[in-house]
This record gives sequence, structure tokens and C-alpha cells, in this order.
Amino acid sequence: MLRTIIGRAKDGDVHAEVSDGEPVEVGIAQGIFRGRAAGGVSWFKGIPYAAAPVGPNRFAAPAPPPRHDGVADAADYGPTVSTPPQRSPVMDALLPDPVRPGVNGLNLNVWTPDVTGRLPVLVWLHGGGFATGAGSTTAFDGTAFAHHGVVTVTLNYRLAVEGFLRLPGAPSNRGLLDQIAALEWIRDNIEHFGGDPARVTVAGESAGAMSVLTLLAMPRTKGLIRRAISQSGDGHHVHPVELADAVAAELCAELGIDRTVAAIAAVPLPLLHAATNVVLNRFTGGADPRYPQLRRLILQPVIDGDTLLEHPVAAARRGISAGVELLIGTNSDEYALFVATTGMADMGEDTLLDSTARLGVDAPAMVAAYRAQLPDADPAELFVAIQSDWFCRVPTIRFVEARALAAADSHVYEFAWRPPTYGGRLGACHTLEIPFVFDTLADPWGRALRGDAAPQSLANEVHTAWASFVRSGDPGWPPYGSQRILRRFDLQSATITDPDVTRREAWAGIL
Repeated sequence: MLRTIIGRAKDGDVHAEVSDGEPVEVGIAQGIFRGRAAGGVSWFKGIPYAAAPVGPNRFAAPAPPPRHDGVADAADYGPTVSTPPQRSPVMDALLPDPVRPGVNGLNLNVWTPDVTGRLPVLVWLHGGGFATGAGSTTAFDGTAFAHHGVVTVTLNYRLAVEGFLRLPGAPSNRGLLDQIAALEWIRDNIEHFGGDPARVTVAGESAGAMSVLTLLAMPRTKGLIRRAISQSGDGHHVHPVELADAVAAELCAELGIDRTVAAIAAVPLPLLHAATNVVLNRFTGGADPRYPQLRRLILQPVIDGDTLLEHPVAAARRGISAGVELLIGTNSDEYALFVATTGMADMGEDTLLDSTARLGVDAPAMVAAYRAQLPDADPAELFVAIQSDWFCRVPTIRFVEARALAAADSHVYEFAWRPPTYGGRLGACHTLEIPFVFDTLADPWGRALRGDAAPQSLANEVHTAWASFVRSGDPGWPPYGSQRILRRFDLQSATITDPDVTRREAWAGIL
């Protein structure tokens, strides 16, 4: 049996008993929401945390959510934001995003073991390169965390053009402002769902992790975040204004329109998404000689001097987030996701050298340094190692080192389990750890990557560590410190000191 609270704002709470499978109602100032209960967990899905991003709100800062009379059904996921561009049919097939039609994609989902409790809260920000993804992906189900005494929240935020294209007259970083609006909603309402607004951990993977570390540098998040988790992301994915403006100008030129909100808003969505894909592909990997520095993501946060005042790494170095406990790490073979699954595994030496040169480094010297450490690796395996370190691992360490300068320590991990799929070439690739974190190996999302026999024992270990960190700030191993300690998760996990030191030092002075 579960106890439910029906409360309107903070006055007149009413208690009632419900059985598994029966509706559960929670009232807040916004209105009453009816969720469901099963197996000791109640869930409430599709709750708007901001007004619908349509019409004049489409490129504006998020507005307060609408109030409603009566009872709003919250048994099922709400709409996703406008269908984002999908540049890769391969990734779309392997890691599909849910598409749920509706007007207001700015909604969130809550799982709770006890609506009368005062429990720690985990807030999950999905990845997808700031262009794709959804908080309603089924592998992000919060049931297992709720069974560990953690109220869990997942959410949608604006993506691609709507969320991150810099336009005159519109606030920058609208996707991040959506995330902040969700955190403010949580601060104001989560106690009615059994959560403690003073114990909020914000977590994410890939662009979600980049969002987490960028949020820590934004003044408006002060007091909203107690702990943070960054999975396969870093603090380097931000543009200076001139690069953000160049991307916006290129897209508008591709469309043949002025760079204004009105002109962009008038473009039909299919045409807008198609043109966005063209521009993203044109710039990706430093391929356009006009902007060789556009090597990372193309649509991403911008240091605009208003919503984001400085580079997240510089902010960490100054101690802006020193009071926030951090769990941070990467997977061993991040970039293999984009190699093993796409036919790039047959690349030759020339492709390896060219791709490494695009990183702005001495390609022959960098390749030689990696070959000395990985003497049996073929060009594709060296490519994966170099790109993984450049894209995720080394920038992650740089963020940890920046925090250390402000006397803020971090717990660091590496996810190293390698599935047998793709002839063993996939490795511990990007996104592989997510269903281990959520303990959702039974969910079909990502199964084509991990296979049908992923180790449940490892999911138990990883999930328990994350839940422990959310509850106490201690995932079960010492912080990084001067000894560079990290936890490597595998079939035989271990706590180790400064692994792959030569590879880390190869990037000294570069990243």
C-alpha cells in the first residue's frame, strides 16, 4: 500500500491510501496531477514545467507553466519537443529517440517511493549533441533509483535551432534556460512528491553532461544544485559569440533568409531541420577551412556575457562550483560508437593522420605516441583512442584539475566493460553505460550495442554507486586527489591510480 498526498500548494493536505495500480494524486499550485503506483513506486509523467514553446514563446526564455482546473492525467509521458534533426540513420536506428506529438514538450517525469518523504532527488538531462534526444527515453526509467530511496526526475528541453541557435533579439542558451526552469520547478514543487529540494543532484550524459558542467558556471543555478554527475561530457563544449554567430549566419544563408527570429520562425520545420543537418555536416570535425576551430559540436551553449558569463572550466578554476560535489567520468572507448557501427573500422593510415591533424595537433607525433602505447592497434583502433581522449577523457580530466585548483575534489570513474557486439570492436563506447546506471538492461534501448547478455552484476554495482552518491556524496571510492584515483567498472572492477598516464600527458598544453 502507498500513501498519497493531495495538496493544493501548501495548505490543506489530504491523505488517502491507494493500492498498486490505482491512481495517485498530488496537488501543487499549478494544479492536481494524477499519476500511477506499482511495486512500491509512484510515477507522474508529462508534467509541464514551463509554458509551451510555441508562437511568441518559441525563441523566448521559458515562461511559467499554465495552471489548470480539475485533475490532469500524468500516467503517461508527455510530448517531446519539436522533432530534432537526425544526421545519422545509423544512430537513429541504434539509439532511437521517442517522438510523442503534442504542443508542450517542456515537461518532466517524476518517480518516487514515498510522496510523504523527504528524499534526495536525481535530475537527469539527456544527451544527443544538443540536437536530439528526449527525457522520455524508456531506458531512463527512474524506478530502480526510487527503490534505492531516490526521487528521480527526467525532462525535455529545447534542442538544435530552438534551443541553441544564437539569434538577435532572443536570449542565448534557451535549452539551458529550460533546464534551469525545470530545476526551479523542482525547487518549488518536489517536496510534494517526496523530494528534498535541498538535496538535488543534476546528472547527464554526453550533451546532458556538458549541460551539467555548464550549468555549474551559470549564476542562476546558485542554490539549485547540491551534487552533480557528468557522464562522457566535459566543460569545453561552449562557443564564443563570434563562432555562434557564424553558425547562425551559415544556417540563414543556407535557407536564404535574414538572421532574425521572425525569419527563422517562418521556415517550415522539415526545411529547417534539413538545412540544419547540411550546416552541421559542413562544419563538423573542422572540415570547413573558414572555421577549422569548429571541431566539436556545432550547436552548443555560447558564452554570451548574460546567461553564461565565462568558460565553464575557467569558472571551475575560480571555484564557482566548489561547493557542489561531483562524480565525473568517461567510457574507455567513447568514439568507437561512431566507428564500429558505421563502416569506418576499415580506415587506413592516411585517414588516421588526416583526422588527427584536424584536431590541431602534430598528427605524426600524436599517432606515434599512441602507437607506442598500443603497439597492436590498427589505424581504426588508434583513431578511436585518440578521438576518445580528445573528445571526452582528457577534457574531463582538465575539468577535474580545474576544480582541484579551487580546492574542490571530484570522484572520477571509467566504464570499461566491452560487449562482444560488432566483432568486439565496439568497446566501452559512448552511451553504453546508461542502462547500467539506471539498471534498465531489460529495456530494448541500446540492446543492439550491448547485446542480449550484458552483466546484471555490473549494473547492480554501477547503479548502487550512483544512488549512493546521490544520497551521500560518496560513491564508494576515494576522490581523485593528488594520486589521480579513479574507479574502473568492469567484470572485475578496481580502484586504480593514474591509468594511461602517457596518453594523458600527450595532450599537455593542447587541451
